[in-house]
Amino acid sequence: MEGKLLFTWMLLCLLLRQSAAQNPQPEGVLNCCEGDVLFLVDSSGSVSSYEHSRMLAFLSELLLPFSLGEEQVRVGLLQVGTKPRLEFGFDKYSTQSGLQGALTNVKPLRGDTNTVDALKMAKEWVLRPGAADGARAGLPRVLVWLTDGVKPGDVIGPMAELREEGVAVLVVSTGHGNYQVLRQVVSPAVEDHLYFVDIDDMSIITEDLRDAIIEIIRAERIHVRDIYTNSATLHWRPVLSGLSGHYEILFSPVVTGGAGGAGGTGTSTSTLGTQYQKLRQSASSSTALLTGLKPDTTYTATLTPESNEQVFNTLSVTFTTKPEVMSPAVVTVSELQQNSIRVSWGPLQPETVTSYYIEYSALPRGKLNAVTVGPTQNSTLLRGLQPDTTYLVTVSARHASGKENAMSVKVCTQEVTPALADLQLTTVGSDSVQVDWKGSVAGLKGYWLTWESPQSSVPGQRSSLYLPPDSLSTRLNHLPPSARVCVSPIYRTARGDGLCCTAQFHSDALAYGYNS
Repeated sequence: MEGKLLFTWMLLCLLLRQSAAQNPQPEGVLNCCEGDVLFLVDSSGSVSSYEHSRMLAFLSELLLPFSLGEEQVRVGLLQVGTKPRLEFGFDKYSTQSGLQGALTNVKPLRGDTNTVDALKMAKEWVLRPGAADGARAGLPRVLVWLTDGVKPGDVIGPMAELREEGVAVLVVSTGHGNYQVLRQVVSPAVEDHLYFVDIDDMSIITEDLRDAIIEIIRAERIHVRDIYTNSATLHWRPVLSGLSGHYEILFSPVVTGGAGGAGGTGTSTSTLGTQYQKLRQSASSSTALLTGLKPDTTYTATLTPESNEQVFNTLSVTFTTKPEVMSPAVVTVSELQQNSIRVSWGPLQPETVTSYYIEYSALPRGKLNAVTVGPTQNSTLLRGLQPDTTYLVTVSARHASGKENAMSVKVCTQEVTPALADLQLTTVGSDSVQVDWKGSVAGLKGYWLTWESPQSSVPGQRSSLYLPPDSLSTRLNHLPPSARVCVSPIYRTARGDGLCCTAQFHSDALAYGYNS
Protein backbone atom coordinates (compact mmCIF):
# COMPACT_ATOMS: atom_id res chain seq x y z
CA MET A 1 0.00 0.00 0.00
CA GLU A 2 2.83 2.39 0.90
CA GLY A 3 4.54 1.58 -2.40
CA LYS A 4 1.36 2.47 -4.27
CA LEU A 5 1.06 5.83 -2.48
CA LEU A 6 4.73 6.57 -3.14
CA PHE A 7 4.22 5.84 -6.83
CA THR A 8 1.20 8.16 -6.89
CA TRP A 9 3.09 11.10 -5.40
CA MET A 10 6.06 10.53 -7.70
CA LEU A 11 3.63 10.62 -10.63
CA LEU A 12 2.12 13.87 -9.32
CA CYS A 13 5.54 15.54 -9.03
CA LEU A 14 6.40 14.43 -12.56
CA LEU A 15 3.14 15.83 -13.91
CA LEU A 16 3.69 19.17 -12.17
CA ARG A 17 7.24 19.48 -13.52
CA GLN A 18 6.09 18.60 -17.03
CA SER A 19 3.29 21.14 -16.75
CA ALA A 20 5.70 23.91 -15.78
CA ALA A 21 8.24 22.97 -18.44
CA GLN A 22 5.90 22.39 -21.36
CA ASN A 23 3.60 25.36 -20.82
CA PRO A 24 5.45 28.66 -21.06
CA GLN A 25 3.84 31.67 -19.46
CA PRO A 26 1.10 32.92 -21.82
CA GLU A 27 1.49 36.46 -23.08
CA GLY A 28 -0.63 39.06 -21.30
CA VAL A 29 -1.05 37.26 -17.95
CA LEU A 30 1.86 38.58 -15.91
CA ASN A 31 0.92 41.69 -13.98
CA CYS A 32 -2.57 41.61 -15.47
CA CYS A 33 -4.76 41.15 -12.46
CA GLU A 34 -5.54 41.88 -8.84
CA GLY A 35 -7.90 39.80 -6.74
CA ASP A 36 -8.34 36.72 -4.56
CA VAL A 37 -9.04 33.27 -6.05
CA LEU A 38 -10.05 30.36 -3.79
CA PHE A 39 -10.03 26.82 -5.18
CA LEU A 40 -12.49 24.39 -3.60
CA VAL A 41 -11.11 20.93 -4.45
CA ASP A 42 -13.08 17.74 -3.91
CA SER A 43 -10.76 15.18 -2.27
CA SER A 44 -13.41 12.93 -0.68
CA GLY A 45 -13.56 9.16 -0.98
CA SER A 46 -15.26 9.35 -4.37
CA VAL A 47 -12.13 10.91 -5.87
CA SER A 48 -9.28 8.51 -6.53
CA SER A 49 -5.63 9.39 -5.81
CA TYR A 50 -5.01 9.55 -9.54
CA GLU A 51 -7.93 11.91 -10.11
CA HIS A 52 -6.80 14.07 -7.21
CA SER A 53 -3.28 14.30 -8.65
CA ARG A 54 -4.69 15.27 -12.05
CA MET A 55 -6.72 18.09 -10.43
CA LEU A 56 -3.60 19.46 -8.71
CA ALA A 57 -1.59 19.22 -11.93
CA PHE A 58 -4.38 21.13 -13.66
CA LEU A 59 -4.22 23.87 -10.99
CA SER A 60 -0.44 24.07 -11.38
CA GLU A 61 -0.74 24.69 -15.12
CA LEU A 62 -3.67 27.08 -14.65
CA LEU A 63 -1.93 29.29 -12.08
CA LEU A 64 1.66 29.23 -13.33
CA PRO A 65 1.46 32.42 -15.49
CA PHE A 66 -0.02 34.68 -12.78
CA SER A 67 1.96 37.23 -10.78
CA LEU A 68 1.30 36.55 -7.10
CA GLY A 69 1.27 38.71 -3.97
CA GLU A 70 -0.03 42.09 -2.85
CA GLU A 71 -1.40 44.24 -5.67
CA GLN A 72 -1.42 41.05 -7.73
CA VAL A 73 -3.26 37.71 -7.47
CA ARG A 74 -3.61 35.81 -4.19
CA VAL A 75 -4.52 32.12 -4.18
CA GLY A 76 -6.10 29.89 -1.53
CA LEU A 77 -6.89 26.16 -1.50
CA LEU A 78 -9.70 24.55 0.51
CA GLN A 79 -10.21 20.78 0.32
CA VAL A 80 -13.55 18.99 0.68
CA GLY A 81 -13.82 15.86 2.84
CA THR A 82 -15.66 14.77 5.95
CA LYS A 83 -13.89 17.64 7.74
CA PRO A 84 -12.98 20.32 5.19
CA ARG A 85 -9.47 21.72 5.52
CA LEU A 86 -7.89 24.98 4.43
CA GLU A 87 -4.56 23.90 2.95
CA PHE A 88 -3.35 27.50 2.59
CA GLY A 89 -4.91 30.96 2.64
CA PHE A 90 -4.47 34.05 0.48
CA ASP A 91 -1.57 35.46 2.47
CA LYS A 92 0.55 32.29 2.35
CA TYR A 93 2.34 32.36 -1.03
CA SER A 94 3.58 35.37 -2.97
CA THR A 95 5.89 33.49 -5.38
CA GLN A 96 5.23 30.84 -7.99
CA SER A 97 7.97 28.59 -6.59
CA GLY A 98 6.27 28.57 -3.19
CA LEU A 99 2.83 27.94 -4.66
CA GLN A 100 3.99 25.21 -7.03
CA GLY A 101 5.83 23.47 -4.22
CA ALA A 102 2.76 23.61 -2.00
CA LEU A 103 0.59 22.00 -4.69
CA THR A 104 2.91 18.98 -4.80
CA ASN A 105 2.46 18.46 -1.05
CA VAL A 106 -1.35 18.55 -0.88
CA LYS A 107 -2.77 15.19 0.26
CA PRO A 108 -6.39 14.04 -0.23
CA LEU A 109 -8.73 14.04 2.77
CA ARG A 110 -11.03 11.14 1.89
CA GLY A 111 -14.33 10.57 3.67
CA ASP A 112 -17.66 12.17 2.79
CA THR A 113 -18.22 14.96 0.29
CA ASN A 114 -19.05 17.64 2.87
CA THR A 115 -19.20 20.54 0.44
CA VAL A 116 -21.74 22.49 2.51
CA ASP A 117 -19.41 22.81 5.52
CA ALA A 118 -16.55 23.70 3.19
CA LEU A 119 -18.63 26.54 1.75
CA LYS A 120 -19.45 27.79 5.25
CA MET A 121 -15.75 27.84 6.04
CA ALA A 122 -15.05 29.68 2.79
CA LYS A 123 -17.69 32.29 3.51
CA GLU A 124 -16.80 32.90 7.16
CA TRP A 125 -13.01 32.71 7.11
CA VAL A 126 -11.65 32.99 3.59
CA LEU A 127 -13.88 34.94 1.23
CA ARG A 128 -15.09 37.61 3.63
CA PRO A 129 -14.31 41.07 2.14
CA GLY A 130 -10.92 42.03 3.56
CA ALA A 131 -10.78 38.87 5.68
CA ALA A 132 -7.00 38.66 5.54
CA ASP A 133 -6.22 42.27 4.71
CA GLY A 134 -8.70 45.12 5.05
CA ALA A 135 -6.78 47.12 2.44
CA ARG A 136 -7.92 44.61 -0.20
CA ALA A 137 -11.60 45.02 0.60
CA GLY A 138 -13.46 45.78 -2.60
CA LEU A 139 -11.19 43.72 -4.84
CA PRO A 140 -12.78 40.92 -6.89
CA ARG A 141 -13.13 37.51 -5.24
CA VAL A 142 -13.47 34.24 -7.12
CA LEU A 143 -14.40 30.71 -6.02
CA VAL A 144 -13.42 27.89 -8.41
CA TRP A 145 -15.01 24.55 -7.45
CA LEU A 146 -13.35 21.37 -8.79
CA THR A 147 -15.66 18.39 -8.24
CA ASP A 148 -16.39 14.92 -9.58
CA GLY A 149 -20.08 15.76 -9.28
CA VAL A 150 -20.88 12.87 -6.93
CA LYS A 151 -23.32 13.83 -4.14
CA PRO A 152 -22.33 17.48 -3.89
CA GLY A 153 -24.94 18.12 -1.18
CA ASP A 154 -27.37 21.02 -0.83
CA VAL A 155 -25.03 23.65 -2.24
CA ILE A 156 -27.50 25.87 -4.09
CA GLY A 157 -28.31 28.05 -1.06
CA PRO A 158 -24.72 28.55 0.22
CA MET A 159 -23.48 29.29 -3.29
CA ALA A 160 -26.26 31.85 -3.77
CA GLU A 161 -25.19 33.60 -0.54
CA LEU A 162 -21.61 33.85 -1.82
CA ARG A 163 -22.75 35.28 -5.14
CA GLU A 164 -24.93 37.84 -3.32
CA GLU A 165 -21.82 38.97 -1.43
CA GLY A 166 -20.00 39.60 -4.69
CA VAL A 167 -18.08 36.34 -5.08
CA ALA A 168 -17.84 35.04 -8.66
CA VAL A 169 -18.45 31.27 -8.73
CA LEU A 170 -16.95 28.99 -11.41
CA VAL A 171 -17.29 25.18 -11.55
CA VAL A 172 -15.24 22.43 -13.19
CA SER A 173 -16.89 18.99 -13.09
CA THR A 174 -14.84 15.90 -13.99
CA GLY A 175 -17.76 13.48 -13.75
CA HIS A 176 -21.36 13.20 -14.75
CA GLY A 177 -22.66 15.62 -12.18
CA ASN A 178 -26.15 17.03 -11.96
CA TYR A 179 -26.13 19.71 -14.64
CA GLN A 180 -29.29 21.37 -13.32
CA VAL A 181 -27.70 21.84 -9.91
CA LEU A 182 -24.33 23.04 -11.16
CA ARG A 183 -25.79 25.54 -13.61
CA GLN A 184 -27.67 27.14 -10.71
CA VAL A 185 -24.57 27.70 -8.58
CA VAL A 186 -22.27 29.39 -11.13
CA SER A 187 -22.24 33.11 -11.82
CA PRO A 188 -23.65 34.28 -15.16
CA ALA A 189 -22.93 33.58 -17.93
CA VAL A 190 -23.22 29.81 -17.48
CA GLU A 191 -21.39 29.01 -20.73
CA ASP A 192 -18.33 30.93 -19.52
CA HIS A 193 -18.24 29.65 -15.94
CA LEU A 194 -19.33 25.97 -16.03
CA TYR A 195 -17.05 23.29 -17.50
CA PHE A 196 -17.54 19.53 -17.93
CA VAL A 197 -14.37 17.67 -18.82
CA ASP A 198 -12.88 14.19 -18.48
CA ILE A 199 -10.20 13.91 -15.81
CA ASP A 200 -7.55 13.03 -18.41
CA ASP A 201 -8.49 15.95 -20.68
CA MET A 202 -8.52 18.83 -18.17
CA SER A 203 -5.72 20.62 -19.99
CA ILE A 204 -8.06 21.40 -22.89
CA ILE A 205 -10.01 23.86 -20.72
CA THR A 206 -6.97 25.45 -19.05
CA GLU A 207 -6.82 28.49 -21.31
CA ASP A 208 -10.59 29.09 -21.32
CA LEU A 209 -10.84 28.88 -17.53
CA ARG A 210 -7.81 31.13 -17.09
CA ASP A 211 -9.33 33.70 -19.43
CA ALA A 212 -12.61 33.56 -17.49
CA ILE A 213 -10.76 34.23 -14.23
CA ILE A 214 -8.73 37.05 -15.79
CA GLU A 215 -11.91 38.67 -17.08
CA ILE A 216 -13.14 38.89 -13.47
CA ILE A 217 -9.96 40.04 -11.73
CA ARG A 218 -8.30 42.09 -14.46
CA ALA A 219 -6.75 45.26 -12.99
CA GLU A 220 -6.34 48.60 -14.72
CA ARG A 221 -2.56 48.85 -14.78
CA ILE A 222 -2.12 51.68 -17.26
CA HIS A 223 -4.27 54.62 -18.32
CA VAL A 224 -4.02 58.13 -19.77
CA ARG A 225 -5.17 61.38 -18.14
CA ASP A 226 -4.99 65.11 -18.91
CA ILE A 227 -5.31 64.60 -22.65
CA TYR A 228 -4.86 67.82 -24.64
CA THR A 229 -4.22 68.68 -28.28
CA ASN A 230 -0.44 68.29 -28.03
CA SER A 231 0.19 66.35 -24.81
CA ALA A 232 -1.11 63.66 -22.46
CA THR A 233 0.00 62.11 -19.18
CA LEU A 234 0.58 58.37 -18.89
CA HIS A 235 -0.19 56.81 -15.48
CA TRP A 236 0.63 53.28 -14.32
CA ARG A 237 0.84 51.20 -11.18
CA PRO A 238 4.48 51.30 -9.99
CA VAL A 239 5.22 47.58 -10.21
CA LEU A 240 8.99 48.14 -9.94
CA SER A 241 8.79 49.70 -6.48
CA GLY A 242 11.59 48.20 -4.42
CA LEU A 243 13.21 46.59 -7.47
CA SER A 244 16.09 47.65 -9.65
CA GLY A 245 15.37 48.60 -13.23
CA HIS A 246 13.43 51.19 -15.21
CA TYR A 247 10.35 51.73 -17.38
CA GLU A 248 10.65 52.01 -21.14
CA ILE A 249 7.86 53.95 -22.88
CA LEU A 250 7.20 54.05 -26.62
CA PHE A 251 4.39 56.03 -28.25
CA SER A 252 3.34 56.93 -31.79
CA PRO A 253 0.23 57.39 -33.93
CA VAL A 254 -1.47 54.05 -34.58
CA VAL A 255 -0.74 52.26 -37.82
CA THR A 256 -3.87 50.09 -38.03
CA GLY A 257 -7.36 50.42 -36.59
CA GLY A 258 -7.71 49.68 -32.91
CA ALA A 259 -9.58 50.62 -29.80
CA GLY A 260 -9.91 54.39 -29.97
CA GLY A 261 -11.03 56.92 -27.43
CA ALA A 262 -9.36 58.59 -24.50
CA GLY A 263 -7.86 56.18 -22.05
CA GLY A 264 -8.83 52.93 -23.78
CA THR A 265 -6.81 50.01 -22.34
CA GLY A 266 -6.31 46.35 -22.98
CA THR A 267 -5.41 44.35 -26.05
CA SER A 268 -5.54 46.38 -29.27
CA THR A 269 -4.89 45.71 -32.93
CA SER A 270 -3.11 49.08 -33.12
CA THR A 271 0.66 48.95 -33.48
CA LEU A 272 3.46 51.46 -33.08
CA GLY A 273 4.56 53.25 -36.21
CA THR A 274 8.14 53.63 -37.32
CA GLN A 275 8.21 57.28 -36.22
CA TYR A 276 7.77 56.59 -32.52
CA GLN A 277 9.05 58.52 -29.53
CA LYS A 278 10.86 56.85 -26.65
CA LEU A 279 11.09 57.72 -22.96
CA ARG A 280 12.82 56.09 -19.99
CA GLN A 281 11.56 56.57 -16.44
CA SER A 282 13.08 55.47 -13.13
CA ALA A 283 11.80 52.45 -11.18
CA SER A 284 10.10 54.76 -8.66
CA SER A 285 8.08 56.59 -11.34
CA SER A 286 4.37 56.15 -11.96
CA THR A 287 3.71 58.91 -14.55
CA ALA A 288 5.22 60.26 -17.74
CA LEU A 289 4.32 63.33 -19.81
CA LEU A 290 3.91 62.54 -23.50
CA THR A 291 4.59 65.68 -25.56
CA GLY A 292 4.89 66.60 -29.21
CA LEU A 293 1.55 64.99 -30.07
CA LYS A 294 -0.66 65.93 -33.01
CA PRO A 295 -4.20 67.21 -32.45
CA ASP A 296 -7.16 64.87 -33.08
CA THR A 297 -4.88 61.84 -33.54
CA THR A 298 -5.12 58.33 -32.11
CA TYR A 299 -1.96 57.15 -30.35
CA THR A 300 -0.73 53.88 -28.91
CA ALA A 301 1.64 53.96 -25.92
CA THR A 302 3.45 50.92 -24.56
CA LEU A 303 5.04 50.58 -21.14
CA THR A 304 7.66 47.89 -20.49
CA PRO A 305 8.92 47.41 -16.91
CA GLU A 306 12.56 46.29 -17.24
CA SER A 307 14.15 44.47 -14.29
CA ASN A 308 16.69 41.68 -13.80
CA GLU A 309 14.82 40.52 -10.70
CA GLN A 310 11.38 39.79 -12.16
CA VAL A 311 9.64 39.48 -15.53
CA PHE A 312 6.71 41.78 -16.39
CA ASN A 313 4.38 42.12 -19.34
CA THR A 314 4.47 45.03 -21.75
CA LEU A 315 1.30 47.07 -21.17
CA SER A 316 -0.38 49.19 -23.80
CA VAL A 317 -3.03 51.88 -24.00
CA THR A 318 -4.72 53.67 -26.88
CA PHE A 319 -5.99 57.24 -26.67
CA THR A 320 -7.01 60.11 -28.96
CA THR A 321 -5.79 63.68 -28.53
CA LYS A 322 -8.28 66.53 -28.51
CA PRO A 323 -8.99 68.46 -31.71
CA GLU A 324 -7.14 71.73 -32.10
CA VAL A 325 -9.11 74.69 -30.76
CA MET A 326 -7.96 77.99 -32.19
CA SER A 327 -7.93 80.81 -29.68
CA PRO A 328 -10.11 82.57 -28.78
CA ALA A 329 -12.68 79.87 -28.08
CA VAL A 330 -14.26 81.70 -25.13
CA VAL A 331 -14.82 85.43 -24.56
CA THR A 332 -16.28 86.71 -21.27
CA VAL A 333 -16.99 90.14 -19.76
CA SER A 334 -16.63 91.20 -16.12
CA GLU A 335 -16.16 94.29 -13.91
CA LEU A 336 -19.05 96.14 -15.58
CA GLN A 337 -18.99 99.85 -14.74
CA GLN A 338 -20.65 102.94 -16.21
CA ASN A 339 -17.58 103.85 -18.28
CA SER A 340 -15.51 100.65 -18.45
CA ILE A 341 -15.64 96.86 -18.75
CA ARG A 342 -13.08 94.05 -18.60
CA VAL A 343 -13.04 91.57 -21.46
CA SER A 344 -11.27 88.19 -21.11
CA TRP A 345 -10.57 85.35 -23.57
CA GLY A 346 -8.99 81.92 -23.88
CA PRO A 347 -7.38 79.54 -24.25
CA LEU A 348 -3.97 81.18 -24.42
CA GLN A 349 -1.78 79.72 -27.16
CA PRO A 350 1.45 81.75 -27.01
CA GLU A 351 3.26 79.17 -29.14
CA THR A 352 0.95 79.84 -32.11
CA VAL A 353 -0.60 83.29 -31.46
CA THR A 354 1.43 86.46 -32.12
CA SER A 355 -1.08 88.99 -30.74
CA TYR A 356 -4.72 89.63 -29.84
CA TYR A 357 -6.68 92.48 -31.49
CA ILE A 358 -9.72 93.80 -29.61
CA GLU A 359 -12.32 95.96 -31.40
CA TYR A 360 -15.30 97.60 -29.69
CA SER A 361 -18.01 100.07 -30.66
CA ALA A 362 -21.37 101.24 -29.39
CA LEU A 363 -24.40 99.81 -31.17
CA PRO A 364 -25.85 100.50 -33.64
CA ARG A 365 -23.37 102.95 -35.26
CA GLY A 366 -20.83 103.99 -32.68
CA LYS A 367 -17.19 104.88 -33.30
CA LEU A 368 -14.91 101.87 -33.79
CA ASN A 369 -12.11 101.58 -31.21
CA ALA A 370 -9.32 99.01 -31.07
CA VAL A 371 -6.49 97.82 -28.86
CA THR A 372 -3.71 95.25 -29.43
CA VAL A 373 -2.17 93.09 -26.67
CA GLY A 374 0.52 90.41 -26.56
CA PRO A 375 0.05 86.62 -26.90
CA THR A 376 0.41 85.97 -23.16
CA GLN A 377 -2.31 88.43 -22.10
CA ASN A 378 -5.81 87.02 -21.64
CA SER A 379 -7.77 90.15 -20.63
CA THR A 380 -7.86 93.94 -20.97
CA LEU A 381 -9.85 96.83 -19.50
CA LEU A 382 -11.81 98.93 -22.01
CA ARG A 383 -12.25 102.52 -20.79
CA GLY A 384 -14.01 105.68 -21.98
CA LEU A 385 -17.36 103.97 -22.60
CA GLN A 386 -20.81 105.54 -22.42
CA PRO A 387 -23.13 104.60 -19.55
CA ASP A 388 -26.17 102.40 -20.18
CA THR A 389 -24.98 101.59 -23.71
CA THR A 390 -24.72 98.29 -25.58
CA TYR A 391 -21.31 97.56 -27.09
CA LEU A 392 -20.13 94.92 -29.54
CA VAL A 393 -16.70 93.59 -28.53
CA THR A 394 -14.68 91.39 -30.91
CA VAL A 395 -11.48 89.58 -29.91
CA SER A 396 -9.31 88.36 -32.81
CA ALA A 397 -6.28 86.08 -32.45
CA ARG A 398 -3.56 86.57 -35.02
CA HIS A 399 -1.83 83.21 -35.46
CA ALA A 400 1.76 82.79 -36.61
CA SER A 401 0.45 80.71 -39.52
CA GLY A 402 -1.33 83.79 -40.89
CA LYS A 403 -4.76 82.58 -39.82
CA GLU A 404 -7.09 84.71 -37.73
CA ASN A 405 -9.82 83.48 -35.43
CA ALA A 406 -12.36 85.91 -33.93
CA MET A 407 -15.20 85.79 -31.43
CA SER A 408 -17.65 88.56 -30.50
CA VAL A 409 -19.84 89.33 -27.50
CA LYS A 410 -22.44 92.01 -26.71
CA VAL A 411 -22.35 93.79 -23.37
CA CYS A 412 -24.19 96.72 -21.79
CA THR A 413 -22.47 99.22 -19.48
CA GLN A 414 -24.10 100.18 -16.18
CA GLU A 415 -26.69 102.92 -15.99
CA VAL A 416 -25.98 106.36 -14.54
CA THR A 417 -27.16 106.41 -10.96
CA PRO A 418 -27.96 110.06 -10.03
CA ALA A 419 -27.93 110.65 -6.30
CA LEU A 420 -30.85 112.19 -4.46
CA ALA A 421 -30.23 115.45 -2.67
CA ASP A 422 -31.83 117.70 -0.05
CA LEU A 423 -34.41 115.32 1.37
CA GLN A 424 -36.51 117.32 3.84
CA LEU A 425 -39.50 116.58 6.04
CA THR A 426 -41.86 119.41 7.08
CA THR A 427 -44.42 118.61 9.80
CA VAL A 428 -48.00 119.45 8.95
CA GLY A 429 -50.22 118.99 11.95
CA SER A 430 -49.67 116.35 14.61
CA ASP A 431 -49.13 113.25 12.40
CA SER A 432 -48.46 114.39 8.83
CA VAL A 433 -45.33 115.52 6.98
CA GLN A 434 -44.51 117.12 3.67
CA VAL A 435 -41.67 115.23 1.94
CA ASP A 436 -39.49 117.17 -0.54
CA TRP A 437 -36.31 116.17 -2.39
CA LYS A 438 -34.18 117.02 -5.39
CA GLY A 439 -33.22 114.52 -8.05
CA SER A 440 -32.55 113.96 -11.74
CA VAL A 441 -35.41 112.69 -13.87
CA ALA A 442 -33.10 111.33 -16.64
CA GLY A 443 -32.96 107.55 -16.62
CA LEU A 444 -35.33 107.16 -13.67
CA LYS A 445 -38.42 104.95 -13.61
CA GLY A 446 -39.77 106.49 -10.44
CA TYR A 447 -39.25 106.78 -6.67
CA TRP A 448 -39.96 104.39 -3.84
CA LEU A 449 -40.94 105.77 -0.44
CA THR A 450 -40.98 103.71 2.76
CA TRP A 451 -41.73 104.64 6.39
CA GLU A 452 -41.88 102.76 9.65
CA SER A 453 -41.76 103.39 13.38
CA PRO A 454 -38.62 102.32 15.26
CA GLN A 455 -40.86 101.52 18.27
CA SER A 456 -43.07 99.13 16.27
CA SER A 457 -43.87 95.89 18.13
CA VAL A 458 -43.74 94.03 14.82
CA PRO A 459 -40.16 94.08 13.45
CA GLY A 460 -39.94 94.81 9.74
CA GLN A 461 -43.49 96.20 9.56
CA ARG A 462 -43.37 99.13 7.17
CA SER A 463 -45.47 101.07 4.67
CA SER A 464 -44.43 101.94 1.12
CA LEU A 465 -45.49 104.11 -1.79
CA TYR A 466 -44.47 104.34 -5.46
CA LEU A 467 -44.27 107.71 -7.19
CA PRO A 468 -43.64 108.51 -10.89
CA PRO A 469 -40.23 109.91 -11.98
CA ASP A 470 -41.49 113.52 -12.28
CA SER A 471 -42.54 113.62 -8.62
CA LEU A 472 -40.25 115.52 -6.25
CA SER A 473 -42.62 115.83 -3.26
CA THR A 474 -45.56 114.21 -1.50
CA ARG A 475 -47.51 114.37 1.79
CA LEU A 476 -47.65 111.44 4.20
CA ASN A 477 -50.48 111.32 6.74
CA HIS A 478 -51.10 109.35 9.93
CA LEU A 479 -47.43 108.71 10.60
CA PRO A 480 -46.38 107.13 13.90
CA PRO A 481 -44.15 109.17 16.27
CA SER A 482 -40.51 109.43 15.17
CA ALA A 483 -41.28 107.65 11.88
CA ARG A 484 -38.31 106.90 9.63
CA VAL A 485 -39.01 108.04 6.05
CA CYS A 486 -36.79 106.90 3.14
CA VAL A 487 -36.84 107.82 -0.57
CA SER A 488 -35.01 105.63 -3.16
CA PRO A 489 -34.67 106.13 -6.94
CA ILE A 490 -35.85 103.29 -9.22
CA TYR A 491 -33.83 102.52 -12.35
CA ARG A 492 -34.52 100.17 -15.21
CA THR A 493 -32.61 97.28 -13.67
CA ALA A 494 -32.53 97.96 -9.93
CA ARG A 495 -33.36 100.24 -7.03
CA GLY A 496 -30.66 102.77 -6.16
CA ASP A 497 -29.38 104.03 -2.85
CA GLY A 498 -31.81 106.34 -1.04
CA LEU A 499 -31.90 109.04 1.64
CA CYS A 500 -33.70 108.82 4.96
CA CYS A 501 -35.03 111.31 7.55
CA THR A 502 -36.84 110.99 10.89
CA ALA A 503 -40.10 112.87 11.28
CA GLN A 504 -40.30 114.91 14.52
CA PHE A 505 -43.73 116.17 15.59
CA HIS A 506 -43.73 119.33 17.79
CA SER A 507 -46.39 121.87 18.61
CA ASP A 508 -44.55 124.65 16.74
CA ALA A 509 -44.43 122.43 13.55
CA LEU A 510 -40.78 123.18 12.86
CA ALA A 511 -39.17 121.61 9.80
CA TYR A 512 -36.65 118.86 10.25
CA GLY A 513 -34.29 117.50 7.67
CA TYR A 514 -31.85 115.11 9.32
CA ASN A 515 -30.15 112.89 6.77
CA SER A 516 -28.60 109.58 7.71
